[in-house]
Amino acid sequence: MDKIYDVIIIGAGPGGLAAALYAGRSRLDTLLIEKEKEGGQIVITSEIDNYPGGLREETGPSLIARMVDQAERFGTQKVFDTVVDVSLEGEIKVVKGLKGEYRAKTVIIATGANPRPLGCPGEKELTGKGVSYCATCDAAFFEDFEVYVMGGGDSAVEEAIYLTKFARKVTIIHRRDELRAAKSIQERAFANDKIDFMWNSVITEFKGDGILTSMVVTDTKTGESREIEADEEDGTFGVFVFIGFNPHSELFAGKVDMENGYIVTDENMRTNLPGVFAVGDVRVKSLRQVVTAAADGAIAASQAEKYLGDNIW
Repeated sequence: MDKIYDVIIIGAGPGGLAAALYAGRSRLDTLLIEKEKEGGQIVITSEIDNYPGGLREETGPSLIARMVDQAERFGTQKVFDTVVDVSLEGEIKVVKGLKGEYRAKTVIIATGANPRPLGCPGEKELTGKGVSYCATCDAAFFEDFEVYVMGGGDSAVEEAIYLTKFARKVTIIHRRDELRAAKSIQERAFANDKIDFMWNSVITEFKGDGILTSMVVTDTKTGESREIEADEEDGTFGVFVFIGFNPHSELFAGKVDMENGYIVTDENMRTNLPGVFAVGDVRVKSLRQVVTAAADGAIAASQAEKYLGDNIW
């Protein structure tokens, strides 16, 4: 492609969509590149009640649909393509996809993150066969079954609460003796009669022949292990893993500064490369939420506009 955009945004999660909205409103020629579908992790979230101004009974898909509409109304162009390489140094940045090559004066990286696996034996083989990372996607498969949730943060506890709508019993397994989730979320979980807790424990193995039938849980203090088997009548149970995320940053390794796989930026979302910004879950930050990703996107687009204004093209 010979066309040179003002801004290319890689990734259409909340951070990328907010950047697209602000760039479009600033009349910047903007291209948004997304691999699969808009929304990132938030589209698999069933309830969002901590986004300022959100609707009652807001869901991930409903919020993202409105964000997409806003970005499109302000002229953002969009292409679905898988980015396979980038060249970010120099005045003109090059983004290479399977379908084409795209050029821009600035790039905003908004590639997000994906769920982190436990990394224990049997996990890969039984993913989608009892092991899941998305309650919204798979909860209905476990109606009236027992399910377990591994994790103790906001996402883990919120999804455990959601799972009580389907499962007859939900047990939260946490490696510590207290949850890390916000107090308001903890209170809802403790008040829910269908939720139990297994403290100081981690899952160390999944077992089953084609379907999850048991798992090994190890005590983090004593090192003792025990096997939990599915109810005989059920034949299986569900395990939902929510222990954090791995950033989608492989493409940028060795090209921008990173810390533990996350892209390092300053408070203005600037990376170490002029004209290159990073937003949302892929960058180093203390809080990974929709509201902070959206704020990152707004800042990055504003800084991209400033960068373009400060340079003569």
